[in-house]
Formats: sequence, structure tokens, C-alpha cells
Amino acid sequence: MAYSNIEIPENGSKVRIKDGVLQVPDNPILPFIEGDGTGRDIWRASVRVFDAAVKKAYGGKRKVHWMEVFAGEKSFDLFGEWLPEETVDAFREFLVGIKGPLTTPVGGGIRSLNVALRKYLDLYVCQRPVQYLDGTPSPVKRPEDVDMIVFRENTEDIYAGAEFEYGTEESEAFRKALKEQFPKQYAKLRFPDTSGISIKPVSVEGTERLVRAAIRWALENGRKDVSLVHKGNIMKFTEGAFRNWGYELAKREFRNDIVTERETWILGNKEANPKLTVEENARMIDPGFDMMAPDKQQEILGEVEVALTLWETHGDGQWKDKLHIKDTIADIVFQQTITRAKEFDVLATMNLNGDYLSDALAAQIGGMGIAPGANINYETGHAIFEATHGTAPKYADQDKVNPGSVILSGEMMFRYMGWDEAADLILKGIREAVKAKTVTYDFHRLMDGATMLKCSEFGEAIIQHMDD
Repeated sequence: MAYSNIEIPENGSKVRIKDGVLQVPDNPILPFIEGDGTGRDIWRASVRVFDAAVKKAYGGKRKVHWMEVFAGEKSFDLFGEWLPEETVDAFREFLVGIKGPLTTPVGGGIRSLNVALRKYLDLYVCQRPVQYLDGTPSPVKRPEDVDMIVFRENTEDIYAGAEFEYGTEESEAFRKALKEQFPKQYAKLRFPDTSGISIKPVSVEGTERLVRAAIRWALENGRKDVSLVHKGNIMKFTEGAFRNWGYELAKREFRNDIVTERETWILGNKEANPKLTVEENARMIDPGFDMMAPDKQQEILGEVEVALTLWETHGDGQWKDKLHIKDTIADIVFQQTITRAKEFDVLATMNLNGDYLSDALAAQIGGMGIAPGANINYETGHAIFEATHGTAPKYADQDKVNPGSVILSGEMMFRYMGWDEAADLILKGIREAVKAKTVTYDFHRLMDGATMLKCSEFGEAIIQHMDD
């Protein structure tokens, strides 16, 4: 494809995907957006780290050919567009890229450049690893217990943007239609005449591809469990459906590799007492069994019977080596990821819950400054790795801020590409730099005896520690 404002490196090759497997050449062309505000400083530090890691890992046999594409303020200043169509086309053509923080345009048009890129490329997984780096200042007592990864659905939920602004003709028309066609739902609105209204879509397809990606990743990376995070006790037909569809997908597509939490109870009960009847087992997993309506009792009995049919592949303790699938209520997960962090591994969430949760978890391990992220479509191979923090314009061009979010996003990117050796060096370098207390101002002010480095100097410290 020909581009007007993008220069394609002459000596590089495209990343491709074949039969669902990413094909990465030794000289890949990777699009990048440097980002707005502090993004300029961060990118200069980060790209030096990336190139050094690749050179050290492969001795010159591999090299990234960086291709700048444009979005945000730089794009608007140069071309009068916040997100040129050719930028989206470039990410679509070259599959894998990385970006710094982008500002949100003021006024009409694009609500968020980040959301727009995810939408245009159908990057349905927002993948956010949260792992503590030894020595990082943290507000919690045991940050070393935090080692989780969030798989956040990126395209649905109330982030779909299907909203009706109070006072508009559209809003009034929707309110009248709701009142006439769905009077029961309309009656649940406390102040319908003065309400803004947002629609919350959660689909079978959106849920299944998100949960499928989380389970596959967990299995491929030797993780112990996947938690479906939801508020299904209140929103039964959206968040509750997400939970139910997630379990159904897990059992249908990954039956021999997974076990649900309730199945572990049933199988464990049978192992402890082989003579246990189905009804006795049902009472043990649901203490209120005797108070249930007959149809509910039959449902629980059926659940026990189905679980016991797994005995050949899951019984006699075999389930202990399976990937555990469980679920947790959204408000509870915020408490328990602080008080019992070791009990959580991979978390599969809808859009809004995942947004809140991934940022809250980042606070436990040092803040957004070192929180990496990725937006991925595992079917097409498209992926954009990104800083998760804002642009911090008051610090722009001061060579001051922490570049860790982009650097660790690059570590994710190289691992996604199968370049684990380069990823390992990046992780080693940043861990050792933090452990040595050679850090940027955000960590320096929270650490005793630390040496404050500029953004660029921190990047150089990471490179030096790769050789430790």
C-alpha cells in the first residue's frame, strides 16, 4: 500500500499471520506513534532500550525497522487530522505496533483516539499484566503477592457509546419508545424525564472470544486459574450472562484442560467419601439445598451428576493439575486482590470492570507509570502495545517522566512476537535498575536512598543492567 506521509523502511519486512500463527521475520517493520506531551521523551528513551535488547539478544541477526505513523497532536499540527486514515491502514497492514500516550481531542468528532484505534482494528482484548518489581514503592503491605493479568473486553459494555443525552430530540424519542414498548423497564427508571441513558450491550460472541483468549493464554503460559469478573447478582442479563457464557465456553472448548470451581468441590467430595450419594454431594456444595424449590434442587442434582461423569479424566485428584475456572463479583474482587492477591491469576472482565480493575491493580505495584498494556485481536494477529497513562503535558520535553509503561509494553510486544530473549533482557534491565534504586522522580520521592535519574538516564540504566 502507498502512503502519503508515512515512510516505509526499505530494508524491513512485514509481520504476517498464517493459519492463526504470527509469522515474524528477522527484520520486521513495526509502526510506532511517539505520543503527545511526555510521549516524545518516553519514546526516545524506550526505543534505545528496545534496540539494545534486540542487539544483545540476537547479536545483529535480528533488527527492528521502526516506521513512524501519526496520531494525536503531532498529526493534527502536521496534517490537520487527529487520526489519519493511513495510520489505521498502516497498523492494519503491518499487524504489530506500539504507541505512546495520546491526548483526547476537545470538542466533537473522535471521543478517544485510543478507543478509535481499537474499534477500527477490532482489538477486542485489552491485555494488562500486573506484576510487582522488587523495590518499587507501593501503598500496600505485600505488593510482592501481586502477579496477575487482566483480559478486558475492549468493544462492548457501556463503552460502546450508545448513549442518549438528556434534552436532545433523540433522547426524547428513545424515552417515548421505551415507555410505549417496554413499560416494565421504563417503570424502573427513577427520574425518566430528566435522565441521560446509556445502552449496555454484552454479546455471546464478544464474551466468548474474550474468554477464549484468556483461557488459551493461561494454558500456554502455565497459569493456574481464570476468574470471570462480573456483577451478575444485579445485572443478570448482561454481567450475569457474561459469567454464564464464559463457563459454557470453557467447558465446551477446553473440557479436558479445565475444571470449574464447583466441579472441584463435587469431585473433591467424592474423593473424600467414595460412597457419597449424588444428593449428599449436592447438599455439601449448596448448604441451602433442602430449602430450595424442587426445580432448583433438580438443577443442582443434575450439576453433580454431570461433574461426576468427568471422573475418568478429572477424578482421583487429576483436577488439581487442570486450569481452574471460577468467578467473582466485581466489587469483591477489588477487596480480595488487595487482601488475598495470591488467589488471583488471570482475570477475564467486561469493559468497564476491566478499566477500573486494571488501573487499581497498577496502583499496588507502583502506579500507571510502569503499567504496560496491549490491545490485541488474536484471530487476525493485529496488536497495538501502548502506554496506559496520560500525556502529562506540564512535564513535556523536560526529560523527566518514567518511561516504564512504554518500555514494559515493548517487553509484551517482543514476547507476543516470539522474541522472548529480547523481552527477558528488558524485564531484567528494568528490574535491576529499580532494585538498585536508580529511578525517575516519581519513584525517587517515595524511596529512601534512591538516585534520581532523568527519563533518558533511566533508559540507559536499564540497558546497562541487561549485562548484570
